[in-house]
Amino acid sequence: MLTLKEILKLSLILIITSNSFAQDTILKATVENAADDKPISSVHVINLNQVVGVITDKNGRFEIPAKINDTLYLSYLGFKSIKVRVTNDLLKFKNSKIQITELAYALEEVIVSPYKLTGYLEIDAKNIPISRALRYSIPGLPSRGYEGGSRNIGAFSKVLNSIFNPADFLYNLFGKNPKQLKKLKQMKEDYRIRELLASKFDRETLKELLQIQKIDIDEILRNCSYSENFIVSANDLQILDAISECYEEYKVLNRK
Repeated sequence: MLTLKEILKLSLILIITSNSFAQDTILKATVENAADDKPISSVHVINLNQVVGVITDKNGRFEIPAKINDTLYLSYLGFKSIKVRVTNDLLKFKNSKIQITELAYALEEVIVSPYKLTGYLEIDAKNIPISRALRYSIPGLPSRGYEGGSRNIGAFSKVLNSIFNPADFLYNLFGKNPKQLKKLKQMKEDYRIRELLASKFDRETLKELLQIQKIDIDEILRNCSYSENFIVSANDLQILDAISECYEEYKVLNRK
């Protein structure tokens, strides 16, 4: 039979041990081309659970905070993005190698545009239509403005409706999920992630980070009164900032 003192001592040891296992460690690995085993530099590596990003060095190496069962997302132009679950072996061995596969592009016939271009800038600039999506700024709110989409009488009221009756979809995704909101803020603050998103237009990284589908991202933006032109043409960083601003302003108005 253990004494009370022995039980307390054993409990203290168990707590210290469990905390040491729970603490993050630094995962060290090298990213290689699956075709020739050569290291690849400038690969973006993101820990989706902790929302922190790093880039591989000239030797393909990287170090990133991680713990067991975290998920790493690797992305590099021209290669297939992959997700890797962090295992005990991956953390234990410092010379682990992760391989990514190059994409094969089948080039098809490309039609430049339906516009009759002459090659003279002054003439061609007049032939290309200009986006007419207007932005309306609301005094007292922090964003750069909302897209009304046109000069129609109902455009501005559409913007107001989207703000004062915010997208239920956006609220359901983030308002009831504090972890996702925290993740959204972390994404905006990590310059490595922002750098990656600024160069991407496919929404793939956003989907993985936010754990939602592309169609959900489009629906959020529509309900926040962003034009179809913005939804189609904006890079992933602009999309992230738009979603974040929309929700932040909803919170401001909701408190009022």
